Amino acid sequence: MFNSPADVSERLAAVDYLSDASIATSVFLAAALGKPLLAEGPAGVGKTQLAKAVALATGANLIRLQCYEGLDEARALYEWNYKKQLLRIQATSSDDDIFSEEFLLERPLLKAIRSAEPTVLLIDETDKADVEVEGLLLELLSDFQITIPELGTIEATLRPFVVLTSNATRELSEALKRRCLYLHIEYPTQERERDIVLAQVPTLTSDLAEQLARTVATLRALELKKAPSVAETIDWARTLLALGREELDESTVAGTLGVVLKHASDQARARKELGL
Repeated sequence: MFNSPADVSERLAAVDYLSDASIATSVFLAAALGKPLLAEGPAGVGKTQLAKAVALATGANLIRLQCYEGLDEARALYEWNYKKQLLRIQATSSDDDIFSEEFLLERPLLKAIRSAEPTVLLIDETDKADVEVEGLLLELLSDFQITIPELGTIEATLRPFVVLTSNATRELSEALKRRCLYLHIEYPTQERERDIVLAQVPTLTSDLAEQLARTVATLRALELKKAPSVAETIDWARTLLALGREELDESTVAGTLGVVLKHASDQARARKELGL
């Protein structure tokens, strides 16, 4: 997929994802070694966007499994079309052939394994799923195959590039981590966040992008319930453009603070610390 970490950086930048050396190296190694990449870090630092950017940069299809509490095998791997099976049984008085391809419903993991085209499989917010879901992933992550008792083992036609994301709300199992390369993504430096904003909102002035990045860095240094994400910094930039503001002065910050801080207590702390 990539020739070098530098190639990763260049091609991701071409789709407006500005990576640092750690991200570029991890993506290159995951592709070169054929290993899943586990990207962990605070919400809103670009973990999900990384998978999307890799898909865009390589022309691959993106298949996404959004994890949540209660996610099960039927939603993640596959399930049988029970209504269609029942109709076949009623029509033929036999159940000999109801567990065949004709009755199989693909879910994201099976779809990614069976894809004959380059694919990026995004398993998003893995830490939000129940621990049992990790067990479903182990065979796929280690051998790139899925076993369906009625059909046997289905091996990957073409290995997908797998990205798992986690906000670290709970510790993932060692068995899952062992099968992956690990990448911790933190909030970007002030300079890199300025560049990210300018890449995503090219009509913004460099001075205003600099002010935004500096203010957001100040907010993140406070003890907040939820620090501003990179996505929220970008939203703030677009907000200022919509309002026609050319400077992030005190009145502008006070009037638009809700774009980046979503808790009343965080806004109150920010107003006090910033002297608004």
